[in-house]
Amino acid sequence: MSNSRRKFIKKSILLSASIPIISSGLLSCNNNNDKPLSILILGGTSFLGPHQIKYALARGHKVSIFTRGKTKPNVNVAVFNKVEHLIGDREHNLSALENRKWDVVIDNSGRNVEWTKKTAQLLKDNCQLYVYTSSTGVYFPYKTADIKESQKVLHKMPDNIDDEFLKMEYGYGVMKANSEQETIKAFGKERSIIVRPTYMFGPGDKTDRFMHWPVRLAKGGEILVPGKTEDPVQYIDVRDVAEFMIRLAEQKAAGIYNAVGPSNKETMLNFVTKTQNIFDVESTLIQIDDYEFLKEHKVYYLVPWIPIDELSYGSARVSNNFSIKNGLTFRETKTSIKETHNWWYSDNLTDERRAKFEQKENSVLMKEKEIIAAWKKKTKI
Repeated sequence: MSNSRRKFIKKSILLSASIPIISSGLLSCNNNNDKPLSILILGGTSFLGPHQIKYALARGHKVSIFTRGKTKPNVNVAVFNKVEHLIGDREHNLSALENRKWDVVIDNSGRNVEWTKKTAQLLKDNCQLYVYTSSTGVYFPYKTADIKESQKVLHKMPDNIDDEFLKMEYGYGVMKANSEQETIKAFGKERSIIVRPTYMFGPGDKTDRFMHWPVRLAKGGEILVPGKTEDPVQYIDVRDVAEFMIRLAEQKAAGIYNAVGPSNKETMLNFVTKTQNIFDVESTLIQIDDYEFLKEHKVYYLVPWIPIDELSYGSARVSNNFSIKNGLTFRETKTSIKETHNWWYSDNLTDERRAKFEQKENSVLMKEKEIIAAWKKKTKI
Protein backbone atom coordinates (compact mmCIF):
# COMPACT_ATOMS: atom_id res chain seq x y z
CA MET A 1 0.00 0.00 0.00
CA SER A 2 1.28 3.62 -0.60
CA ASN A 3 3.22 6.12 1.45
CA SER A 4 0.77 9.02 0.89
CA ARG A 5 -2.02 7.28 2.69
CA ARG A 6 0.27 6.23 5.52
CA LYS A 7 1.31 9.76 6.53
CA PHE A 8 -0.33 9.46 9.86
CA ILE A 9 -1.26 12.73 11.49
CA LYS A 10 -1.52 13.19 15.21
CA LYS A 11 -5.22 12.58 15.46
CA SER A 12 -7.29 9.64 16.48
CA ILE A 13 -8.90 9.33 13.06
CA LEU A 14 -8.04 5.99 11.59
CA LEU A 15 -6.26 5.65 8.31
CA SER A 16 -6.81 2.81 6.20
CA ALA A 17 -6.97 0.23 3.58
CA SER A 18 -7.97 -0.45 0.07
CA ILE A 19 -10.87 -0.33 -2.31
CA PRO A 20 -12.08 -3.09 -4.63
CA ILE A 21 -13.96 -3.50 -7.91
CA ILE A 22 -16.43 -6.28 -8.63
CA SER A 23 -15.08 -9.31 -10.34
CA SER A 24 -15.95 -12.51 -11.98
CA GLY A 25 -13.98 -15.59 -12.70
CA LEU A 26 -12.69 -18.07 -10.17
CA LEU A 27 -9.02 -18.26 -9.44
CA SER A 28 -7.27 -21.55 -9.38
CA CYS A 29 -4.36 -22.05 -7.01
CA ASN A 30 -2.74 -24.40 -9.50
CA ASN A 31 0.92 -23.50 -10.15
CA ASN A 32 0.82 -24.87 -13.68
CA ASN A 33 0.71 -22.18 -16.34
CA ASP A 34 -0.39 -22.86 -19.90
CA LYS A 35 2.30 -20.52 -21.15
CA PRO A 36 4.78 -18.08 -19.63
CA LEU A 37 3.59 -14.49 -19.50
CA SER A 38 5.48 -11.38 -20.42
CA ILE A 39 4.85 -8.97 -17.54
CA LEU A 40 5.54 -5.25 -17.34
CA ILE A 41 5.70 -3.79 -13.84
CA LEU A 42 5.37 -0.03 -13.51
CA GLY A 43 7.60 0.51 -10.51
CA GLY A 44 9.04 -2.71 -9.17
CA THR A 45 12.00 -1.68 -7.04
CA SER A 46 10.17 -0.65 -3.90
CA PHE A 47 8.14 -2.77 -1.47
CA LEU A 48 5.65 -4.87 -3.43
CA GLY A 49 7.54 -5.14 -6.72
CA PRO A 50 10.54 -7.23 -5.67
CA HIS A 51 8.23 -9.94 -4.34
CA GLN A 52 6.10 -9.91 -7.49
CA ILE A 53 9.24 -10.25 -9.58
CA LYS A 54 10.66 -13.13 -7.55
CA TYR A 55 7.40 -15.06 -7.67
CA ALA A 56 6.78 -14.38 -11.36
CA LEU A 57 10.27 -15.50 -12.36
CA ALA A 58 9.95 -18.64 -10.24
CA ARG A 59 6.79 -19.50 -12.19
CA GLY A 60 8.55 -19.11 -15.53
CA HIS A 61 7.38 -15.66 -16.57
CA LYS A 62 9.42 -12.89 -18.19
CA VAL A 63 9.50 -9.52 -16.44
CA SER A 64 10.24 -5.95 -17.51
CA ILE A 65 10.21 -3.07 -15.05
CA PHE A 66 9.70 0.61 -15.81
CA THR A 67 11.31 2.95 -13.26
CA ARG A 68 13.24 6.20 -12.99
CA GLY A 69 16.35 4.14 -12.29
CA LYS A 70 16.84 5.78 -8.90
CA THR A 71 15.42 3.48 -6.22
CA LYS A 72 17.58 0.55 -5.17
CA PRO A 73 15.74 -2.53 -3.88
CA ASN A 74 16.60 -3.77 -0.38
CA VAL A 75 15.08 -7.23 -0.74
CA ASN A 76 15.36 -9.98 -3.41
CA VAL A 77 18.22 -8.00 -4.90
CA ALA A 78 19.51 -10.88 -7.05
CA VAL A 79 16.34 -11.13 -9.13
CA PHE A 80 16.92 -7.71 -10.65
CA ASN A 81 19.70 -9.18 -12.80
CA LYS A 82 17.05 -11.31 -14.47
CA VAL A 83 14.62 -8.60 -15.58
CA GLU A 84 14.55 -6.03 -18.35
CA HIS A 85 15.11 -2.50 -17.03
CA LEU A 86 13.26 0.30 -18.81
CA ILE A 87 14.00 3.85 -17.70
CA GLY A 88 11.58 6.73 -17.87
CA ASP A 89 9.25 8.99 -15.93
CA ARG A 90 5.51 8.56 -15.58
CA GLU A 91 4.99 12.29 -15.53
CA HIS A 92 7.02 13.26 -18.59
CA ASN A 93 8.63 10.35 -20.43
CA LEU A 94 6.88 7.10 -21.37
CA SER A 95 8.87 6.61 -24.57
CA ALA A 96 10.41 3.33 -23.35
CA LEU A 97 6.91 1.81 -23.35
CA GLU A 98 5.98 2.85 -26.86
CA ASN A 99 5.55 0.20 -29.56
CA ARG A 100 6.10 -2.63 -27.10
CA LYS A 101 3.82 -5.56 -26.30
CA TRP A 102 3.31 -7.42 -23.03
CA ASP A 103 0.69 -9.87 -21.81
CA VAL A 104 0.19 -8.13 -18.46
CA VAL A 105 0.86 -4.68 -17.01
CA ILE A 106 1.04 -4.32 -13.22
CA ASP A 107 0.74 -0.72 -12.09
CA ASN A 108 2.37 -0.41 -8.66
CA SER A 109 3.29 3.26 -8.94
CA GLY A 110 -0.10 4.74 -9.84
CA ARG A 111 0.01 7.58 -7.32
CA ASN A 112 -1.58 10.05 -9.71
CA VAL A 113 -4.75 9.66 -11.77
CA GLU A 114 -3.12 11.15 -14.86
CA TRP A 115 -0.23 8.70 -14.61
CA THR A 116 -2.60 5.76 -14.68
CA LYS A 117 -4.64 7.31 -17.49
CA LYS A 118 -1.56 7.92 -19.67
CA THR A 119 -0.07 4.44 -19.27
CA ALA A 120 -3.39 2.62 -19.60
CA GLN A 121 -4.27 4.52 -22.77
CA LEU A 122 -0.78 4.01 -24.20
CA LEU A 123 -0.76 0.26 -23.54
CA LYS A 124 -4.40 -0.75 -24.08
CA ASP A 125 -3.86 -2.06 -27.61
CA ASN A 126 -0.54 -3.76 -26.86
CA CYS A 127 -1.34 -5.59 -23.61
CA GLN A 128 -4.03 -8.08 -22.61
CA LEU A 129 -4.49 -7.17 -18.95
CA TYR A 130 -3.97 -4.15 -16.72
CA VAL A 131 -3.52 -4.90 -13.01
CA TYR A 132 -3.88 -1.82 -10.82
CA THR A 133 -2.57 -1.78 -7.26
CA SER A 134 -5.18 0.21 -5.38
CA SER A 135 -5.95 0.34 -1.66
CA THR A 136 -8.74 -0.19 0.83
CA GLY A 137 -8.31 3.56 1.25
CA VAL A 138 -10.98 3.94 -1.42
CA TYR A 139 -13.56 3.06 1.23
CA PHE A 140 -12.83 6.11 3.36
CA PRO A 141 -14.77 7.09 5.41
CA TYR A 142 -15.15 3.61 6.85
CA LYS A 143 -18.56 3.90 8.42
CA THR A 144 -19.78 0.33 8.01
CA ALA A 145 -18.59 -3.20 8.70
CA ASP A 146 -18.09 -6.08 6.26
CA ILE A 147 -16.98 -3.79 3.43
CA LYS A 148 -17.21 -5.70 0.17
CA GLU A 149 -15.78 -4.94 -3.26
CA SER A 150 -19.19 -3.85 -4.50
CA GLN A 151 -19.44 -0.97 -2.04
CA LYS A 152 -19.76 2.43 -3.70
CA VAL A 153 -16.69 4.65 -3.40
CA LEU A 154 -16.16 8.36 -3.72
CA HIS A 155 -14.90 9.79 -7.02
CA LYS A 156 -15.02 13.40 -5.89
CA MET A 157 -13.82 15.19 -2.78
CA PRO A 158 -16.68 16.24 -0.50
CA ASP A 159 -17.27 19.95 -0.21
CA ASN A 160 -16.31 21.99 2.84
CA ILE A 161 -13.55 19.73 4.16
CA ASP A 162 -11.25 22.06 6.09
CA ASP A 163 -9.34 19.60 8.26
CA GLU A 164 -5.97 18.83 6.65
CA PHE A 165 -5.96 15.22 7.81
CA LEU A 166 -9.40 14.60 6.34
CA LYS A 167 -8.36 16.28 3.11
CA MET A 168 -5.46 13.85 2.88
CA GLU A 169 -7.62 10.80 3.62
CA TYR A 170 -10.42 11.74 1.25
CA GLY A 171 -7.91 12.83 -1.38
CA TYR A 172 -6.01 9.55 -1.31
CA GLY A 173 -9.16 7.46 -1.59
CA VAL A 174 -10.58 9.56 -4.42
CA MET A 175 -7.27 9.40 -6.29
CA LYS A 176 -7.16 5.62 -6.05
CA ALA A 177 -10.83 5.25 -7.00
CA ASN A 178 -10.42 7.46 -10.06
CA SER A 179 -7.25 5.63 -11.07
CA GLU A 180 -9.22 2.39 -10.94
CA GLN A 181 -11.76 3.97 -13.26
CA GLU A 182 -9.07 5.06 -15.72
CA THR A 183 -7.85 1.47 -15.81
CA ILE A 184 -11.34 0.24 -16.63
CA LYS A 185 -11.98 2.99 -19.19
CA ALA A 186 -8.91 1.94 -21.14
CA PHE A 187 -9.01 -1.85 -20.75
CA GLY A 188 -12.67 -2.53 -20.02
CA LYS A 189 -13.93 -4.56 -17.06
CA GLU A 190 -13.07 -7.81 -18.81
CA ARG A 191 -9.35 -6.92 -18.99
CA SER A 192 -8.92 -5.03 -15.70
CA ILE A 193 -7.82 -6.44 -12.35
CA ILE A 194 -8.04 -4.12 -9.35
CA VAL A 195 -6.38 -5.22 -6.10
CA ARG A 196 -7.05 -3.27 -2.90
CA PRO A 197 -4.58 -4.19 -0.15
CA THR A 198 -4.94 -3.25 3.49
CA TYR A 199 -1.81 -2.48 5.58
CA MET A 200 1.02 -4.51 4.08
CA PHE A 201 4.13 -5.53 5.99
CA GLY A 202 7.07 -7.83 5.46
CA PRO A 203 10.64 -7.91 4.15
CA GLY A 204 11.46 -4.81 2.12
CA ASP A 205 9.03 -2.47 3.91
CA LYS A 206 10.19 1.11 3.46
CA THR A 207 7.26 2.73 5.26
CA ASP A 208 8.25 1.59 8.79
CA ARG A 209 4.60 1.63 9.77
CA PHE A 210 4.63 -2.00 10.97
CA MET A 211 8.26 -2.37 12.04
CA HIS A 212 7.51 -1.56 15.68
CA TRP A 213 6.27 -5.09 16.28
CA PRO A 214 9.12 -7.26 14.91
CA VAL A 215 11.61 -4.98 16.67
CA ARG A 216 9.68 -4.68 19.92
CA LEU A 217 8.61 -8.30 20.34
CA ALA A 218 12.24 -9.43 20.02
CA LYS A 219 13.27 -7.30 22.99
CA GLY A 220 10.83 -8.77 25.52
CA GLY A 221 9.98 -7.12 28.84
CA GLU A 222 6.80 -5.12 29.38
CA ILE A 223 5.14 -4.55 26.01
CA LEU A 224 2.57 -1.79 25.55
CA VAL A 225 -0.58 -2.99 23.76
CA PRO A 226 -2.78 -0.05 22.71
CA GLY A 227 -6.53 -0.13 22.27
CA LYS A 228 -9.70 -1.59 23.66
CA THR A 229 -10.11 -5.34 23.94
CA GLU A 230 -12.56 -5.43 21.02
CA ASP A 231 -10.53 -3.20 18.65
CA PRO A 232 -10.18 -5.15 15.37
CA VAL A 233 -7.05 -5.22 13.22
CA GLN A 234 -6.34 -6.16 9.62
CA TYR A 235 -2.98 -6.55 7.89
CA ILE A 236 -1.32 -8.75 5.28
CA ASP A 237 2.14 -9.99 4.38
CA VAL A 238 3.28 -8.15 1.23
CA ARG A 239 4.33 -11.47 -0.28
CA ASP A 240 0.79 -12.82 -0.01
CA VAL A 241 -0.44 -9.80 -1.97
CA ALA A 242 2.34 -10.10 -4.57
CA GLU A 243 1.73 -13.78 -5.20
CA PHE A 244 -2.05 -13.35 -5.32
CA MET A 245 -1.67 -10.66 -7.99
CA ILE A 246 0.53 -12.85 -10.19
CA ARG A 247 -1.93 -15.75 -9.91
CA LEU A 248 -4.85 -13.47 -10.78
CA ALA A 249 -2.96 -12.37 -13.88
CA GLU A 250 -2.22 -15.97 -14.85
CA GLN A 251 -5.90 -16.82 -14.59
CA LYS A 252 -7.01 -13.61 -16.35
CA ALA A 253 -9.37 -13.22 -13.40
CA ALA A 254 -10.70 -9.76 -14.15
CA GLY A 255 -12.42 -7.99 -11.27
CA ILE A 256 -11.92 -6.20 -7.96
CA TYR A 257 -10.33 -7.84 -4.93
CA ASN A 258 -9.81 -6.84 -1.31
CA ALA A 259 -6.33 -8.12 -0.43
CA VAL A 260 -6.95 -8.23 3.30
CA GLY A 261 -5.75 -10.47 6.11
CA PRO A 262 -5.66 -12.21 8.44
CA SER A 263 -7.85 -15.08 7.34
CA ASN A 264 -10.07 -14.82 10.42
CA LYS A 265 -11.28 -11.89 12.52
CA GLU A 266 -8.68 -10.68 14.96
CA THR A 267 -8.36 -8.01 17.65
CA MET A 268 -5.25 -6.08 18.57
CA LEU A 269 -4.97 -8.06 21.78
CA ASN A 270 -5.27 -11.32 19.81
CA PHE A 271 -2.52 -10.14 17.45
CA VAL A 272 0.00 -9.38 20.18
CA THR A 273 -0.91 -12.39 22.32
CA LYS A 274 -0.32 -14.83 19.47
CA THR A 275 3.00 -13.23 18.46
CA GLN A 276 4.59 -12.35 21.82
CA ASN A 277 6.43 -15.67 22.13
CA ILE A 278 7.97 -15.74 18.65
CA PHE A 279 11.36 -14.83 20.08
CA ASP A 280 13.18 -16.54 22.93
CA VAL A 281 12.54 -13.77 25.45
CA GLU A 282 10.25 -13.26 28.44
CA SER A 283 7.53 -10.68 27.94
CA THR A 284 4.46 -9.27 29.68
CA LEU A 285 1.65 -7.47 27.89
CA ILE A 286 0.43 -4.17 29.31
CA GLN A 287 -2.86 -3.25 27.66
CA ILE A 288 -3.75 0.45 27.65
CA ASP A 289 -7.38 0.78 26.63
CA ASP A 290 -7.90 4.47 27.41
CA TYR A 291 -7.91 6.42 24.13
CA GLU A 292 -7.57 9.78 25.89
CA PHE A 293 -4.54 8.56 27.83
CA LEU A 294 -2.99 7.23 24.62
CA LYS A 295 -3.54 10.54 22.81
CA GLU A 296 -2.15 12.44 25.79
CA HIS A 297 1.05 10.39 25.43
CA LYS A 298 1.05 10.80 21.63
CA VAL A 299 0.18 7.19 20.81
CA TYR A 300 -2.03 7.98 17.85
CA TYR A 301 -1.62 4.67 16.05
CA LEU A 302 0.58 1.60 16.22
CA VAL A 303 -0.21 -0.32 13.04
CA PRO A 304 -1.99 -2.65 12.76
CA TRP A 305 -3.82 -0.84 15.58
CA ILE A 306 -5.53 2.45 14.89
CA PRO A 307 -8.08 4.09 17.18
CA ILE A 308 -11.69 3.49 16.26
CA ASP A 309 -14.11 6.34 15.70
CA GLU A 310 -17.02 7.13 13.37
CA LEU A 311 -14.82 7.58 10.31
CA SER A 312 -12.55 4.61 10.94
CA TYR A 313 -15.09 2.09 12.25
CA GLY A 314 -14.85 -0.22 9.23
CA SER A 315 -11.18 0.28 8.41
CA ALA A 316 -10.31 -3.10 9.92
CA ARG A 317 -13.66 -4.66 9.04
CA VAL A 318 -13.13 -5.15 5.30
CA SER A 319 -14.41 -8.41 3.81
CA ASN A 320 -11.84 -10.77 2.30
CA ASN A 321 -14.30 -13.56 1.46
CA PHE A 322 -14.30 -12.93 -2.28
CA SER A 323 -10.51 -12.89 -2.51
CA ILE A 324 -10.15 -16.06 -0.45
CA LYS A 325 -12.63 -17.80 -2.76
CA ASN A 326 -10.44 -16.68 -5.66
CA GLY A 327 -7.17 -17.96 -4.24
CA LEU A 328 -5.82 -15.46 -1.70
CA THR A 329 -3.74 -17.34 0.86
CA PHE A 330 -1.95 -16.24 4.02
CA ARG A 331 1.37 -17.02 5.63
CA GLU A 332 1.31 -17.63 9.35
CA THR A 333 1.66 -14.28 11.14
CA LYS A 334 4.42 -15.61 13.38
CA THR A 335 6.46 -16.63 10.34
CA SER A 336 5.91 -13.26 8.68
CA ILE A 337 7.06 -11.32 11.73
CA LYS A 338 10.10 -13.52 12.28
CA GLU A 339 11.16 -13.21 8.63
CA THR A 340 10.56 -9.46 8.67
CA HIS A 341 12.75 -9.24 11.78
CA ASN A 342 15.49 -11.29 10.08
CA TRP A 343 15.39 -9.00 7.04
CA TRP A 344 15.51 -5.87 9.23
CA TYR A 345 18.74 -7.03 10.87
CA SER A 346 20.31 -8.36 7.67
CA ASP A 347 22.98 -6.82 5.45
CA ASN A 348 20.20 -5.49 3.21
CA LEU A 349 19.95 -2.51 5.56
CA THR A 350 22.56 -0.31 7.20
CA ASP A 351 22.94 0.37 10.90
CA GLU A 352 22.13 3.99 10.11
CA ARG A 353 18.84 2.99 8.51
CA ARG A 354 17.86 0.88 11.51
CA ALA A 355 18.88 3.55 13.99
CA LYS A 356 16.78 6.14 12.19
CA PHE A 357 13.70 4.12 13.10
CA GLU A 358 14.66 2.52 16.40
CA GLN A 359 16.03 5.73 17.94
CA LYS A 360 13.41 8.08 16.56
CA GLU A 361 12.64 10.78 19.08
CA ASN A 362 9.19 10.56 20.69
CA SER A 363 8.44 7.19 19.09
CA VAL A 364 6.62 4.57 21.15
CA LEU A 365 9.80 2.48 21.12
CA MET A 366 11.66 5.31 22.84
CA LYS A 367 8.87 6.36 25.23
CA GLU A 368 7.32 3.00 26.08
CA LYS A 369 8.72 2.59 29.60
CA GLU A 370 7.69 6.12 30.47
CA ILE A 371 4.16 5.58 29.13
CA ILE A 372 3.74 2.28 30.97
CA ALA A 373 4.95 3.86 34.20
CA ALA A 374 2.41 6.67 33.82
CA TRP A 375 -0.35 4.14 33.12
CA LYS A 376 0.50 2.12 36.20
CA LYS A 377 0.44 5.25 38.30
CA LYS A 378 -2.92 6.29 36.85
CA THR A 379 -4.54 2.88 37.31
CA LYS A 380 -2.62 1.98 40.49
CA ILE A 381 -1.49 -1.34 38.99
